[in-house]
Amino acid sequence: MKQIDLIKHIRKYGCVFLREGGSHSVWCNTFTGRTSTIPRHNEINTHIGKKICEDLGVPIIKKR
Repeated sequence: MKQIDLIKHIRKYGCVFLREGGSHSVWCNTFTGRTSTIPRHNEINTHIGKKICEDLGVPIIKKR
């Protein structure tokens, strides 16, 4: 999946950007207080995308 699609999906469920790490961005769900890191790559493995959604407590993104 594309990184931009994942970010649009998690933003829809109340997640906000916290800070940049070395090669990752840290995001937080404002409703649950849960955080996760998103790698800064154009393409993100589908399994990693699912894990990020689970970590943040948002619905898993559907494949299109």
